[in-house]
Amino acid sequence: MNKPLTHVVCAGEPGPLGATWDGEGVNFALFSANAEKVELCIFDASGRHELQRIDLKTRTNDIWHGYLPQARPGLLYGYRVHGRYKPQEGYRFNAHKLLIDPYARALVGEINWSDAHFGYRIGNDIADLSFDRHDSASGMPKCRVIDPTYNWEDDRPPGTAWQDTVIYELHVKGFTMVHPGVPPELRGTYAGLACAPVIEYLKRLGVTAVELLPVHAFAHDRHLVNKGLSNFWGYNSLAFFAPHPSYAATGCVSEFKTMVKALHGAGIEVILDVVYNHTAEGNQMGPTLSLRGIDNASYYRLVTGDARYYMDYTGCGNTLDTSNPHALELVRDSLRYWVEDMHVDGFRFDLGVALTRGMTGIEMRSAFFQELTRDPVLSQVKMIAEPWDLGLGGYQLGGFPPGWGEWNDRYRDTMRAFGKGDAQALGEFATRFTGSSDLFDRSGRTPHASINFVTAHDGFTLHDLVSYNYKHNEANLEGNRDGADDNRSWNCGVEGQTDDPAVNTLRRRRKRSLLTMLLLSQGVPMLLAGDEMGRTQGGNNNAYCQDNGVSWMNWGIGPDDRQLLEFVQRLIRLRRAHPILRRVTFFKGHRLAAGGVKDIMWLRPDGTEMDDAGWRQTTEPCLGIFLAAEPPAQAPVDQPPANPWDWLKAMLQRLFKPGAARADLPVGHGSMIYRVWHSIRLHGRVCDSGSILILVNAHHAALEFVLPLINERRLWSTVIDTNFEDGRQPEGTQQLGRCYALNAHSMVVLQAI
Repeated sequence: MNKPLTHVVCAGEPGPLGATWDGEGVNFALFSANAEKVELCIFDASGRHELQRIDLKTRTNDIWHGYLPQARPGLLYGYRVHGRYKPQEGYRFNAHKLLIDPYARALVGEINWSDAHFGYRIGNDIADLSFDRHDSASGMPKCRVIDPTYNWEDDRPPGTAWQDTVIYELHVKGFTMVHPGVPPELRGTYAGLACAPVIEYLKRLGVTAVELLPVHAFAHDRHLVNKGLSNFWGYNSLAFFAPHPSYAATGCVSEFKTMVKALHGAGIEVILDVVYNHTAEGNQMGPTLSLRGIDNASYYRLVTGDARYYMDYTGCGNTLDTSNPHALELVRDSLRYWVEDMHVDGFRFDLGVALTRGMTGIEMRSAFFQELTRDPVLSQVKMIAEPWDLGLGGYQLGGFPPGWGEWNDRYRDTMRAFGKGDAQALGEFATRFTGSSDLFDRSGRTPHASINFVTAHDGFTLHDLVSYNYKHNEANLEGNRDGADDNRSWNCGVEGQTDDPAVNTLRRRRKRSLLTMLLLSQGVPMLLAGDEMGRTQGGNNNAYCQDNGVSWMNWGIGPDDRQLLEFVQRLIRLRRAHPILRRVTFFKGHRLAAGGVKDIMWLRPDGTEMDDAGWRQTTEPCLGIFLAAEPPAQAPVDQPPANPWDWLKAMLQRLFKPGAARADLPVGHGSMIYRVWHSIRLHGRVCDSGSILILVNAHHAALEFVLPLINERRLWSTVIDTNFEDGRQPEGTQQLGRCYALNAHSMVVLQAI
């Protein structure tokens, strides 16, 4: 048997932090301002046996470092950090605990829980003030040195403009676990998400970005593991640089890169849901896994005057202290790594307000924002905040700087309330539908600052939103006490699954209407994966611990759900075809030209324009929205005909004869009607060609909506009618009269021609 290699150590360099392969050896660097000694621990290829401990004796500006000339990529390692164990003063060093390098680029294995993971003796009368001497190494993941080289070929970020963005929130594992087109060995992995059938599905759907639930390496909480559950969503960060190892079929970091490259090749951006607000180490009773044992006082926010305890703005036991320059550096370096080395296109910050907290509270001019704004790399990618945390004053919707998008929960709540017929939501609906100018129309911000969503991973799916009045979280084994109680849902008359055809018909119509609201609103729409084909969680609105069929995407859909999928595809195409549905400025209610129409008009069901009194007096959730098309800045490429009016007459005769093409088809540059619109615009005869009229009836009864008289014209074609199962009217039907019959809980989109 060969004797294990004994590594020699040289002084090395204090930067970069982490383990860096330079082609000849590996440099190791670890920050700890309060440590007394740092040991680098080398393990065998299995990770089970510690082969060597190397004392990193060289210290430069609180960075402990060493260079191993014989080390190579694939080497497994961890740290033991020595120092004071005085929890009351904020110090929790315990060299019996193997620690994960905060800058580790890859981890091998997952936590195999035992009492040894805790720095104190479990069950002791003085709890975390006691000191535990059990070695935790056998149950800890090991850090792995990587070779960062990768052939990106001609990969380029898609660079989709904010106003053109359609986000699709999905879970890497859950999305492909039962996908029939993905090889079984690749299901639930980065490689599975990169498979051709999956990429093709996303392309056909029409989304421009996938927002991945956390892929930073995370821990499964001990109490969940003991119940046979898991932290499926992944909001329990363990290492901010390492892709979660169980999502890699090959065990290689390059698998994540290949996934990104495949998505980019399809024109799809990759946005990561990142959790920098807290870590898996929890409060004072939590385990010692990484930052706590490396330098607890530098990395976490501790209670002033009693540093034994943690400031908990997250509900997860601790909060990362980004007011400390070294903790902030960790976050910044992690973000830069994911952009520069992994090629991701943006981030959604979980409980983003926690990262803005300084010594005096929330600081929207904090070092965190300054670092990201000044950074030449990070300032160029998409940044999205969950604009709240659980601390005092933590709700900050609308308060983030220009350039940021924000999850708009007021949009979510309003659309849910209005969609089930709440009349009091009418004015709020109008504000949210047009981009939430009350929240974002300041400091140079635009409608796309609002990330609009009706459903997300946290809460009901769309199908469950229209099928359940109450949460059903019994499978989480918390007595149905977890999860939100205020869901603004309506089961349409029956709780849960039913064979009642009338109830199911209403549910399908309401799903179509809610999706139409979402995808036609100003701002950036975010669609929850599976909502486009009726995915259900059986009424579970907090499926964070369900790594099973409750959370996995079900690809075995029937005719009704396939029809819904096709409807969503059409909605996204409609949004993409009409710039008026994705404006870069807020509506002002101003006229586009002297004597012309306003950029937006709100209409009563009788076809007249709403006034202030109308907003106050209206009791029914019914509304018309006229969106006027802007005149083109320049002539289109196609040359106009010599006599556009004769041409228009001929085209309309063809359009309205029996058996003519569907009215919703003319949305592209090559279409007949597109040329008609532009020919008319070129000659300045009418300004409402290409304008959109949206009719909304969230009431429980049908009504007739009088089509408005716009520039002496009443000629409209129906593009969408959610009353019909496929979202269309019967073939060839056009709207030429004064009234349009609106069914209950339906939406109609008409186009001026």
